[in-house]
Amino acid sequence: MRIIAKKTLQAYWEREPRAKAALEAWHAEVHHAAWTSPAEVKARYGSASILADNRVVFNISGNTYRLVVKINYQLGIVYIRFVGTHSEYDKIDAETV
Repeated sequence: MRIIAKKTLQAYWEREPRAKAALEAWHAEVHHAAWTSPAEVKARYGSASILADNRVVFNISGNTYRLVVKINYQLGIVYIRFVGTHSEYDKIDAETV
């Protein structure tokens, strides 16, 4: 999968260094994935939440952080929409961010 934009993840882990290893691991794994449906994402990440409009919420680092992405399965692109702590996530609308 092509991930847009890694810079968003990097900017976050520069602010929150404890998230770096988990976000890098997520990025590396997803970069090598070839998902064609939400079911494939859920099969690999059982704790991921599948939302409307091809959005997915990933629990990162034991649910300390949340990562919201929008996936274009046909083009193989994952768009980073939000990364933050669980409490920061509670303040957003994951379906519109």
